[in-house]
Amino acid sequence: MRTMTRAFIGATTAIAIAGGGVAAAGTAFAATGQTTQAVAGSTAVTPQAVVNLGLNATQAKKLQRDLKNNWGYKGAIDGQLGTDSWKAMQRFLKATWGYTGAIDGIVGSGTVKAIQRWLKANWGYTGAIDGVAGPGTQAALKRYCNS
Repeated sequence: MRTMTRAFIGATTAIAIAGGGVAAAGTAFAATGQTTQAVAGSTAVTPQAVVNLGLNATQAKKLQRDLKNNWGYKGAIDGQLGTDSWKAMQRFLKATWGYTGAIDGIVGSGTVKAIQRWLKANWGYTGAIDGVAGPGTQAALKRYCNS
């Protein structure tokens, strides 16, 4: 019996070493389960995306006040440009600057192109209408918010 137990332990040890370790395999499976649970849990409580395009909170609040006064923004004046802020901005851009996309609050290239057209006409933006909110776009948007 002792010889059989020793042989079994020896064989188990050899298999564990060759397979990367029994404990390691168990840990890998446990970690995978934990990771899946964490991702599933965080997906259920995902906050709205905030895209301030380089604006600080004070500048973003100015934009939110203007959107609230003129374009149906109903959220808080908190300096965090989230989905509702961007939906109001898209309404403004659709009415006046050729935005043709959905009013979905997503700051995609179509939204940025319309912002660039508005900034080029009024706030000193000199770059291309390329849908990329680079430093020139951000600087012109800051000029508007600081006015």
